[in-house]
Amino acid sequence: MIPIMSKSEAAELVVAARIRGGKTWAELATAIDAPLVWSTAALLGRHPLTPDQAETICALLGLDTAVGEALQRQPTRGADPEVMSDPTIYRFVEAVNVYGPALKELIHEEFGDGIMSAINFNIDIARRPDPDGDRVVITFDGKFLDYRW
Repeated sequence: MIPIMSKSEAAELVVAARIRGGKTWAELATAIDAPLVWSTAALLGRHPLTPDQAETICALLGLDTAVGEALQRQPTRGADPEVMSDPTIYRFVEAVNVYGPALKELIHEEFGDGIMSAINFNIDIARRPDPDGDRVVITFDGKFLDYRW
């Protein structure tokens, strides 16, 4: 029996087919009727696609069913040291290190004892023009989960 392709192998094939096919992440998100950031994360192996979504992506990118099968698998989520050292990703780590304690305090002050869900969660990215250089605007929108005793 042939093993199922890993999600990381499938992601590399998706990226290559996307680039070679001249497709944008936004076009792929539209094709599967999913939010841009979520669908990009899914195609990079961080979320499972539905069978219909996987079939749509494979047809659009000319990928075989082995890729679609891998894209439907449940991911293993974690912090890969190589990924975490990427300068763009590390800036997010730096921002959380600097502002995380303040955000925690403000969440507790506004909502009480609890956390922001990263499961019941939406995220968006936008560009905001600025005379000093365009700004990256990232919105985290997570459900508040109160601690219940």
